[in-house]
Amino acid sequence: MSEALASLSPVGVLGGTFNPVHYGHLRSALELVESLRLEQLRLMPCAVPPHREAPTCSAVHRAAMVELAVAGEPHLGCDFRELQRPGKSYTIDSLMDIRHELGAGHSLCLVMGCDAVLDIGNWHRWQELLEWAHIVVIARPGWQLPQTGTVAEWLESHRQASVDVLRHRAAGGIIIEELRPLAISSTEIRDLLGVGRSARYLLPEAVLDYIKTHNLYR
Repeated sequence: MSEALASLSPVGVLGGTFNPVHYGHLRSALELVESLRLEQLRLMPCAVPPHREAPTCSAVHRAAMVELAVAGEPHLGCDFRELQRPGKSYTIDSLMDIRHELGAGHSLCLVMGCDAVLDIGNWHRWQELLEWAHIVVIARPGWQLPQTGTVAEWLESHRQASVDVLRHRAAGGIIIEELRPLAISSTEIRDLLGVGRSARYLLPEAVLDYIKTHNLYR
């Protein structure tokens, strides 16, 4: 699978709880679309996180906020598939679904942060991920990728020097991409809203209106 030649512009997928989605997510997503020349980047809300406590805000609300946030931007979309699948939201299952949807020759990449890579050895069937997609690791200031061990060897053996691999192969490569960080966090937003303070200008107005309408995070 990983040796298939890519025939179309890459599609990216960025998973997360998005609790709630904010401008940090959205700006990074748009910069990735441009730097990687993606056909589309899909934000995929996790319904039941396998490695952390489930958010108190339901997956339905979180996905609805993502859909509002990306409305009007043709290169960003919301992928609802993990809400439609029972049980824990394993990334490998979602990648397999998307691969079958796109076809073997369409380049697909999974976007993840350095923090996720540090924990990837605990992911369900993590060593199969590259059979279905490329992986784009977002390098953030202060984070360091593993230097020794199985994950470090895996990163080194599949790391690619150029993003061009995303246009020439359907899967199988690892790209390290640096992005300008925005110091916004979902935790900060929840904390502000929880004590009745304003979170305006940290997230889209449509998302903030949704939060107020449904009385979330209070």
